[in-house]
Amino acid sequence: MSGNAIDLGSDTVTRPTEKMLERMRHAELGDDGREGDPTVRRLEALAAEKLGKEAGMFVPSGTMANLVALLAHTSRGGEVLSDPGTHIYRSEMGGIAGLASLFHRTLPSKRGQMDLDALREAIKPALTPRSLGTALIVMETTHNDAGGAVLPLSYMAAVHGMAQDAGVPVHIDGARVFNAAVKLGVPASEIARHGESLGFCISKGLSAPVGSVLCGSAAFIARARAFRRMAGGNLRQGGVIAAAGIVALEEMIDRLAEDHARAKRLAEGLAAVHPSLVDPTVVETNIVRLDVAKSGRRADAWVEALKGKGVLAGVWAPWQIRMVTHRHITDADVDRVLAAVKELWGR
Repeated sequence: MSGNAIDLGSDTVTRPTEKMLERMRHAELGDDGREGDPTVRRLEALAAEKLGKEAGMFVPSGTMANLVALLAHTSRGGEVLSDPGTHIYRSEMGGIAGLASLFHRTLPSKRGQMDLDALREAIKPALTPRSLGTALIVMETTHNDAGGAVLPLSYMAAVHGMAQDAGVPVHIDGARVFNAAVKLGVPASEIARHGESLGFCISKGLSAPVGSVLCGSAAFIARARAFRRMAGGNLRQGGVIAAAGIVALEEMIDRLAEDHARAKRLAEGLAAVHPSLVDPTVVETNIVRLDVAKSGRRADAWVEALKGKGVLAGVWAPWQIRMVTHRHITDADVDRVLAAVKELWGR
């Protein structure tokens, strides 16, 4: 946190717990790029167990987890299908083309869900004289660009079923998959079963300082390790940070419900300031998106004004602000944010 500022910019600002720091100080270490780091291996095994997969692999970031999944699932020149708001397409600097040598096709979508009829038409099991073969299908849950929306399990099952019929793998970008699981009231494995691989972050609401884990079959993870090395992701004595991830998976999942409750409370309070700011019914997890167009002031001006009130938020689009709740945000903080927005709205 920055002094007494209320930081709603992202849940990546969460600090490790005292138990995490203690585990980090006493972590058993090795060389993860050679004989293996025992603490990293324990984190990978725990992550795989949580997701119902055979194996896991620790990587520095969610972006690397996605890139390695793209490389490990595909060969050069194939087509990746997703909705247009996926993190892979929107926020990963073109790695899908520049590093993985893949083409990307986005499909008509609503709140992160691709139109199933459009998806069915777009899937091409193999290269033909008129079309590229479909190399991979990507789903994201919770869906960042859709304001933390959770993909319904029925939708995920339908997408995975189409993919299996065509012999095409599915990768799930599950950076906040445990938020999705808490919202749905199911184990994360019930989400992960609808993809051949899933990557998630331990460095967001789970409060560990660094890292993500990519999970899948043992054969897939064995292949992925080669691409992790290619991408510079071997971490040597990575157990120093993996130790915090173990605590995150042991102790920090269930409390995500508190973040969701505060996000809903924040959304309801914002709607009371002005109904155009946010529709509370679409706030499902810990992300709240504000539409400030009716105020006549752009998002960047709002973010600067809020900063002056001790509230940190992010610009999402010219007229949209993103606020993300996490374990450092209290009910009193929510009240303070609402008071700041109410005062600024009246100017």
